[in-house]
This record gives sequence, structure tokens and C-alpha cells, in this order.
Amino acid sequence: MKKLDAYFGITESGSNVRTEIIAGITTFVAMAYIVLVNPSILGQVAGSLHVDKNAALASITIATCLSAAIGTLLMAFLAKLPFAQAPGMGLNAFFAFTICMGMGYTFQQGLAAVFMSGVIFIIITLFGWREMIVKALPKNLRFAITVGLGFFIAFIGLKNAGVVVSNQSTFVAVANFADPKNLEATKGAILAICGVLLIAGLMKWNVKGAILIGIVVCAIVAWPLGIVHPAAFTGIHLSLAPTFFKMDFGGLLHVNQGILASIGSAVAVIITLTLVDMFDTIGTLVGTANRAGLVDKEGNVKNMNKAMMCDAIATTVGACLGTSTVTTYVESASGVSEGGRTGFASLVTGILLILCIFVAPFVGFVATQATAPALIIVGVLMMSSVKNIDFDDITEALPAFLTIIMMILGYSIATGIAFGIISYPIIKLITGKAKETHWLMYVLAALFILRFIMI
Repeated sequence: MKKLDAYFGITESGSNVRTEIIAGITTFVAMAYIVLVNPSILGQVAGSLHVDKNAALASITIATCLSAAIGTLLMAFLAKLPFAQAPGMGLNAFFAFTICMGMGYTFQQGLAAVFMSGVIFIIITLFGWREMIVKALPKNLRFAITVGLGFFIAFIGLKNAGVVVSNQSTFVAVANFADPKNLEATKGAILAICGVLLIAGLMKWNVKGAILIGIVVCAIVAWPLGIVHPAAFTGIHLSLAPTFFKMDFGGLLHVNQGILASIGSAVAVIITLTLVDMFDTIGTLVGTANRAGLVDKEGNVKNMNKAMMCDAIATTVGACLGTSTVTTYVESASGVSEGGRTGFASLVTGILLILCIFVAPFVGFVATQATAPALIIVGVLMMSSVKNIDFDDITEALPAFLTIIMMILGYSIATGIAFGIISYPIIKLITGKAKETHWLMYVLAALFILRFIMI
């Protein structure tokens, strides 16, 4: 134990082994919902794998656990920080609903895009280009991306719950709870609403793992209500084969719309994945590290580049295993609040994530309506960034607003980001504030404009 103390600098950081263990467990409990939610989202677009649905779900679950464990253990031993990693909420939605459903890529082609974004992230971190990109994207757009992701995730949660349905006249509408023909859908929607209220209540009472508890309770209640049918579960699966190294790089550059359009589309997807992951990670690291005092005299996060490298490597490995982009989890703040200060806390979390692999065969038992409340609650939490947006300056407010609204109305995270990045330099230019905009923003705006022209 003394060697562990010396290696992680536990005593030196003002912590102790017991505190670090508790912190690691706390972070795990707070983020463990992703083990159920990620397969629920990615499983909706796994048809191109051509395997049994439950086999695909189990494989994605194993990939989720392994990629999260690898990223978190890298954080423990390389960066020696108390932060956990896992496939990111918002990024998995972008993968499923924008890359696959919206743009027509297969699951395998989406994994190829994630892999390439991870490689780019590694290069950016390795050569120290991160600072330039961080400075290029205006802070109000960064906040807007987070808010937009929150709205988008919550919208998907409401849709999966059956609370929001399609409507030919108004595009979307609230479900008809009085219709006896939709009794099963109504029961599912009501269950999801109750799940949201349960999680909110538990969070108000500071119950650790509130989101996970909410999912488990709703999953159990769904059975007697008849929302989940035993016949739909075909057997026990514990194999990574359906998703392991299934990346389709050639298909990513399909030529259905011409080679230029295909390349432009692929580049837009990869850039978006890279940018969202990078700023999501930076935001989490900076916010949580400041709270924990894990910063130097200049306010910089300790071992920041190493932490970013952990994220980049985990994303690349995750794509090989079969899951969407891995990122640093904001739920790490729960472990930090319990006193976690070193990588030993991450070691504990990583070990627990590995053990989660054994829940993979049972993911098929979890109703979509049981995981929907988690999406809605995460959306609520991500909304907090809206208070940081400067709405008094129209040149800042309009691009931020377009980023948020177009994510929802365009049903695409990439579209929202594109509208924000395109509008920002243009409005600065026409209002005589061109010098306030980093030159890289003009390059990104031009790339996104080309994307809309070619697609």
C-alpha cells in the first residue's frame, strides 16, 4: 500500500487510501448509467451489423465497459488524475441520430469516423495544437454547443419515452394519453415521466447514483406493466465479436453523391466529432480540476496534455471495440467532492467498469422507456451552461442561438454547430468586429459552407 501511496502521491495530495476508494466508487455509481444508456442509443442503428439484436446490444455494452475502463485506467496511470471516462452523452446521440440515421452511414462507417477523429485528437494533443483550437472557438459558442446537446438529448429522451410523437400538421406533438388504442405506449410514457420525477427527487436529496437507481427501478417496473416482453429476449450473449474491429473506412467515402460530396461529408463528421469531444473534455477537466484544486499557480490543470491524450487514445480504442466517442465524464465531480485527488480513485472506478461487463447479457431486459429518463435528466444538467452565454451582445447571442435551435429543429448536432460556426464570423465581419474573430473560425466556416453546398 505504501508503494501505491508513493506512486499516486496520495498522502502528498492531502488525501488517503480510504478516501480515494470511496471517491472512485462514488464516481462509478454516478456514471454507471452509461452502461445501460449507451447500448440503448447505439443499438437503434446497429442493424448493419446483421446480427441478433441482443447480441449487438451485448457487444456494444462490452465495448462501452472496456473503452470506459481503458480510458479511466489511462487517466489513473498516465495523468494520475481522479477523472473517469466513458462514451459521451451527446456524442453517442450524434453518432446514432446524425451520422447513421441522418446522413445514411452504417454503424461500421460511423466507427471509422470515430477512429479517425481519435487519431486527429492524438495528433492535436501530441503537437500542442490544442491551445490554438481552444482560442479559436468563441466561449459563447462552446457554451451554446453544450446547451444544444442538452436540448437534443432531452428531445431524444422524450421521443424514446413516447411523450413526444410525430405529427403531420405540427411535425411534433405530445402523445394522446387518453387513446385506449395506444395503451402500451401510454404506460411506457407514464413510466418514463415517473422515472424523471424519481431521479430528480433522489438528486435533490443528494442520493449517490440517482440516475442509475432511476433506470433500475423503471426497468423492474416495466416488466409487470407488460412494456418489456420476455419473448423479445432470445438468449445470453457475452461476446464482443459483432462490433470488434468492424470499422469500414472504404464505405466512409461512399460515392453515392459524388466523390467530392462524400469526402466533404466525411470531413465534416470527423471535424465535428473531434471538436465536440475536445471541448467537452476541456470543459470537464477545467471545471472539475478547479473545484478540486488540481491546478497550478497559473490556473492550468495539472497534467492537462496527458489527460487529453488519455481521452484521445480511449476514443481510438473505443472505435476498435465498437462504441462511439469516449470523453471525460462530468460525473467525476461527484468523486472529487468526496475527496478524490489522485489517479488511485480512477483506478478503483476503472476496475468497477471492467466488472460491469457481466451485465451485458441482461441489457436486453431494459426497456427503452427505462433509459429515457436518464437522457432527459442529463439534458437538464447540460442546460446550466445557458447562463454563461452573453445574450446582451447580438453578435454573440445570434450564433449561440442558431447553434442551439438548429440542433433541435435540424435533428442534427453537426447542423447546429455548423450554423453557429458559419454565422459567427459573418456577423462579426458585417458589424466591423472582424478582428475579434480568430482566423481559424473563417476556415471552419468555409469548410461548413462547402459541406452544405456539396451535400
